[in-house]
Amino acid sequence: MLITFAHLVLAVGVSAHIVLTKDDVRAAIGWVGLVWLAPVVGSVLYLFLGVNRITRQAHRMRGRLGLTDEDRAQTVRMRTEAAAAGPIPDRVPAELHALAQLVGKVTRQPLADGCAIDILVNGDEAYPAMLAAIDGATRSVAFATYIFDHGVAGSQFVEALARATARGVAVRVLIDGVGARYSHPPILRALRKRGVPVAYFLPLHIPLPQPYANLRNHRKILVVDGTVGFCGGLNVRDSCLLALHSPDATRDVHFRVRGPVVSHVLDAFVFDWAFTTRERLEGSAWAAAATAAGSIAARGIPDGPDANFETLLMTIMGALSQARRSVRIVSPYFLPDAPLVDALRVAALRGVEIEILVPERGNLRLVTWACMAQIAHVLAWGCKVFLSPLPFDHSKLLVVDDTWSLIGSANWDPRSLRLNFEYNIECYSADLAQRLNALIDSKIAESRVLRLEDVEQRPILKRVRDGAAWLAQPYL
Repeated sequence: MLITFAHLVLAVGVSAHIVLTKDDVRAAIGWVGLVWLAPVVGSVLYLFLGVNRITRQAHRMRGRLGLTDEDRAQTVRMRTEAAAAGPIPDRVPAELHALAQLVGKVTRQPLADGCAIDILVNGDEAYPAMLAAIDGATRSVAFATYIFDHGVAGSQFVEALARATARGVAVRVLIDGVGARYSHPPILRALRKRGVPVAYFLPLHIPLPQPYANLRNHRKILVVDGTVGFCGGLNVRDSCLLALHSPDATRDVHFRVRGPVVSHVLDAFVFDWAFTTRERLEGSAWAAAATAAGSIAARGIPDGPDANFETLLMTIMGALSQARRSVRIVSPYFLPDAPLVDALRVAALRGVEIEILVPERGNLRLVTWACMAQIAHVLAWGCKVFLSPLPFDHSKLLVVDDTWSLIGSANWDPRSLRLNFEYNIECYSADLAQRLNALIDSKIAESRVLRLEDVEQRPILKRVRDGAAWLAQPYL
């Protein structure tokens, strides 16, 4: 009797919380069903796994900074109006002005003109460039990563960060609490032993690998002296150094950015650091330079389950709606939700050529299975799909009409677009798009075409397995 009463009280209270806070009806229905069909256990699982504690902690942080919800709303309105009213650089083609305005309103950030972006393929190109930037630092180093492993690469970064700290450079390192557990023991000890200020983003206290955990800081950001930044998909792992011929070798792409957009990247780190440690990074050491460095118009796009909720999703939807000729997608995890699938279908029906490149063998089985179950939904409407061979390709790229590009850390899945913290940069440049297209062409050249009949003719047991995995798509 007591258990029944406890179940009813919990179920009513938790259900009320679900319908008041969830904005995805599928997630709401799933949680409510679990709460009522699994007495007490369902409510406890929701309290541990279903509550967005990021929002609650962000509210507390705003309170420590003396900001009310009304203050924040006013700031958002002012920044949205400023971004919408800001001039669009002449180098942005007229047909992309609507997209530029949309992303400006979504991100509340103006386009930064005069930027330069270099493509760095794999850790073999990216790590030396990043280490050289750290060794050249004179004022500050801001470094955030999802995974920071021990090994050849990890040791090089620890030593470079320690040297910068010893020179008197203001160094801050932020590692995700789940990503930190990919290496044992966590590298935090080695960094602290060398005097490097380091913190975990939302550390977990369960000492087990959790590859499907959400509300993670999946950003990969490095900013040195406020003048040069790096972002993309690269973690710090030996598997990203293909020269080492690791059995779990991982291909990836990272980007070096210079010019005014570096201030956007630094702002994202400064907020994450304050959120995690309560330390506000201020003063000349953390000032970003606004000097022009190239001919690209770019804008940083932070995304997360709080203030920047679904900024990337709306950006991608806007880009797909504006596409006239071509859309090229490279993603290690391709699990778009229904609105994105519909946007791809509609674009294909309008005559836009859509190419999607995904790994033939992924590093997360459930995601790979779910991807194969869902891929038929886009193949049936004329999208082209290519399967890249090993080594596993962790690259994340989007190029539209050979002019607009999206680079950064986000995948095409609900975890990136709804549940984790990501950082991407939109770029308006035919030259950059041409360089990215050359990279995509090289990947497609070694890949095989996936046809609709290939998916439909697979053994029934595999299709059932993949379909079962697809049911978990909102949480993968």
